[in-house]
Amino acid sequence: MTATTDIIVIGGGIAGVSAASELAATARVTVLEREPQPGYHATGRSAAFFVISYGNAAVRAVTAASEPFYRSPPQGFTDIPLIRPRPCIFFGRPDQREALLSLHAEVPSLQRLAPEQVRKEVPIMLPDYLEGGLMDETGGDLDVDAILQGFLRRLRSRGGKLYTQREVQGISRSGGLWRVTGGDETFAAPVLVNAAGAWVDEIAGLAGLAPLGLQPKRRTAMLLDAPEGRDISDWPLMVNVEEEFYFKPDAGALLLSPADETPSPPCDAQPEELDVALAVDRFETATGREVSRVNHRWAGLRTFAPDKTFVVGFDPRTEGFFWLAGQGGYGVQTSPGMARLAASLVTGSSPLEQAGIGENLVNRLSPARLLK
Repeated sequence: MTATTDIIVIGGGIAGVSAASELAATARVTVLEREPQPGYHATGRSAAFFVISYGNAAVRAVTAASEPFYRSPPQGFTDIPLIRPRPCIFFGRPDQREALLSLHAEVPSLQRLAPEQVRKEVPIMLPDYLEGGLMDETGGDLDVDAILQGFLRRLRSRGGKLYTQREVQGISRSGGLWRVTGGDETFAAPVLVNAAGAWVDEIAGLAGLAPLGLQPKRRTAMLLDAPEGRDISDWPLMVNVEEEFYFKPDAGALLLSPADETPSPPCDAQPEELDVALAVDRFETATGREVSRVNHRWAGLRTFAPDKTFVVGFDPRTEGFFWLAGQGGYGVQTSPGMARLAASLVTGSSPLEQAGIGENLVNRLSPARLLK
């Protein structure tokens, strides 16, 4: 049997679910997810921090467009805060002075901090290690589960449908409809949204399209014991200015990552011992503290376009195939803005009006740029 709808979204992570929830306001939407539950891969393994100064100019623009949603969620979306305020400090060693200056020139709103000011915020940092830091006080921890569940409720309340354990096995187009086979069912719609995360190029291949060159990259994280005798609950997110590692409080422990970007095939990513050891070594060098135990470790895949900028828009090589990909680890913090932008482009309404994102940025995100 074939179930016909208006829009099929492949991928039940934060990108696919948030976009589907917006599209469901005016269309019949079906979401297909290969795993037993939505958000299993990158979404469920995200460090989930919101900071406007993080990422390139395109990422910052979509993050800014997402901020009002997180500060004041729509009525009924959630009954708990989606963001808990927490500053972010980009710190650097003396040999990273130029990187600090460059970031401040790019984002002048960041507050300059001397080494002693950084250590006032995070006393375990070694004084001789630091050149200084740049603080962004606008950020905070995001509640990923509350955000994902809010979008799922919104999707269902608008009549959208989510099917789990529907790994896509075949895609074809005829008679103005995309036909997607998942499990023993076939779904048909004139518009297909490819939000399959690390698998987006594989989905394109099933649809008869050459890949755009999106690359999944492994990112490792771990939990360490908090320094004994210290209250770390209000410490900022600490990010090395050249993203060599970062750490932040997480439920009474310290979350640490080497900020690795190791190319990987699409898979259920697992941490590598070398990446864990690199993170621990960099943390010990910066703080002088010996890490005797890693309590928990995990890894996820963050998918990047060659220019490390989102891919959002219809593929010019065929009809009705829409890319929503390349979030590169910014998927949670940008999901409200990306969802509104995707819905606006799919339905043909004005991106500037609906998403608060200008036409120049829309062109910069278009998949057409990767076909030149």
